[in-house]
Amino acid sequence: MATSPPYPTHPSVPTGGALRRHPHWWQRTWVRYGALITLLAISGLVILALVREQTGTEGFLVGLGLAILPVPLLIAAFRWLDRVEPGPWRNLVFSFAWGACAAALIAIVANSFATRWIATATADPASADTLGATVIAPIVEESAKAAAILLLFLFRRRDFTGIVDGVVIAGVTATGFAFTENILYLGTAFGTDQLTGGSGIASVTAATFFVRVIMSPFAHPLFTVLTGIGFGIAALAGQRQHLRRVLMPLSGLLLAMGMHAFWNGSATFGNFGFFAVYGGFMVPAFGLLTWLVIWTRQRELRTVREELPAYVAAGWLAPAMPFALGSMRARRLAREYAGHHLGKPAARAVAQYEAYATSLAFLRHRGRRGRAGADFVVREGELLRELWSRRQVARLALEYAARVTAPPVPVAVPPWPMTAPYPAYQPYPTYQGHPAYNPYQS
Repeated sequence: MATSPPYPTHPSVPTGGALRRHPHWWQRTWVRYGALITLLAISGLVILALVREQTGTEGFLVGLGLAILPVPLLIAAFRWLDRVEPGPWRNLVFSFAWGACAAALIAIVANSFATRWIATATADPASADTLGATVIAPIVEESAKAAAILLLFLFRRRDFTGIVDGVVIAGVTATGFAFTENILYLGTAFGTDQLTGGSGIASVTAATFFVRVIMSPFAHPLFTVLTGIGFGIAALAGQRQHLRRVLMPLSGLLLAMGMHAFWNGSATFGNFGFFAVYGGFMVPAFGLLTWLVIWTRQRELRTVREELPAYVAAGWLAPAMPFALGSMRARRLAREYAGHHLGKPAARAVAQYEAYATSLAFLRHRGRRGRAGADFVVREGELLRELWSRRQVARLALEYAARVTAPPVPVAVPPWPMTAPYPAYQPYPTYQGHPAYNPYQS
């Protein structure tokens, strides 16, 4: 997920030199953060009360203990995908909290209301439950989860620059949603076993755990990732491609709803319908999307290697840096080298340098393709200043990593000119835009 430093905004100074107007109180950052945190906290408390009411205290604790098991693995998988240009933790925390609290609350209330209304209107509770699971639930749940992606797409646009960003945000949001939903299902199953005396592997709890946690922990993330891919494609669109920026997220959302409905409807396809859909559709779809995301991640690394040499030519980067920054192994070795020889602050500085350099490469890539915003020069200058402030420790670590990971060459000299460990940089120049690059020319 892309991340970038807090670029300064352009103050709106009226003609004549009048002072800038202060924002209204509801436009202040702390007010927005406070409102969002309050909304999520209230949603969390309400969903906690609703789930506990349906499962009982003991069932809730059992469901909580079992439902949390796949969460660290799923979060770690999405963070791994996000390693090329890691995004801020606050975005992931918001995504998970939205899925676990706000989206889950919307789903429980809306699904229950719709199912009861259908049952009353048709006088057929069984058909109402089936219709609710296969039609109402996919629409409500995928729309509720998509709201988190939309909010980050609109208000954290600089952290949302491509398909991988959409996949990570969507996956974490769906992981939070599935976490709360699993508490409800597992807690209810445990309550059923308490009433019927079921225990061991023949119990309802064991069967529910096997289906939801062992076989299909990726189900909800898989559905919502389709929405995330739609938003990711929209993020890659140019400023004037308005139709694409609207249609791609909607298409992804519709695909997510369709896949969700097909999965929920598998229970009505006969005795082996669930296993047929699982083996013939869900697993291949999971494999295909996993390949797509990993391929996109590798393409991002290739973009880093291809775009950063322009800054080498201008003197901002050392010759070995594009190669090292375009290799995840070299990046890891650079952080480890800095941490071992220079301490943890140096390792953090190298990690920040890697993130800023990646953001710079993606920014230049968008600019070269005519998709950069009007603030291109400001953003480029901010990123270069961040790199400059960390240049010495980062250059030392990245050149070491480049030497270690460089492919063997049949010559007695290194594949690029090496310099002293601490290069004699000139004092930082007054930044007036990149001297060797026009972002709107190929």
